[in-house]
Amino acid sequence: MNFSSRLLEDAVAEFSKLPGVGQKTALRLVLHLLNQQSEDVEKFSQAITRLRNEIKYCKVCHNISDLHICEICSAVKRDKSIICVVEDTRDVMAIENTNQYTGMYHVLGGLISPIDGVGPSDLNIESLVDRVKSGETGEIILALSATMEGDTTIFYLYKKLKEFNLPITTIARGIAFGGELEYVDEITLGRSIATRIPYENSLVK
Repeated sequence: MNFSSRLLEDAVAEFSKLPGVGQKTALRLVLHLLNQQSEDVEKFSQAITRLRNEIKYCKVCHNISDLHICEICSAVKRDKSIICVVEDTRDVMAIENTNQYTGMYHVLGGLISPIDGVGPSDLNIESLVDRVKSGETGEIILALSATMEGDTTIFYLYKKLKEFNLPITTIARGIAFGGELEYVDEITLGRSIATRIPYENSLVK
């Protein structure tokens, strides 16, 4: 792609680094910004800079937050005896949009994937174990994507947590294998949470 400006080329190159954004889409976005008022572009730039510099991760559940303890963990009306384990913040948002879950969350920050060099020590697993050790947890819901990496992570967590003798459940598989939680419609995801099943029932005896 030939550019008439080095500044334009550099901006397109940066936008192209975003997931799912090719050069043509990046060029369209950059040209759109050029057509906006300077004040609007400045607000856009400041929002991104503030996001990168000021965002926090909840000390309890590791969800993205403006505060050291996120609004979900600090909410009085949430059921603190249930912890729903998810891959990342997108899954928290997807489940919250169902309006059918009122418990707590624990964000792993990824899934176990040896082929990608991601092992258990790279995820927020030990802090989950510490939360369970506190004795306040009555159920763990493993709400991970129906993929090979998701199933591997679920199995690892089950082996890690089963010694605590508390219910460990998984969301019902109204979700096709290979499906990512964030792309599942809200009704299906809500029903999958509501009709969760004991994980041990899915194991081959």
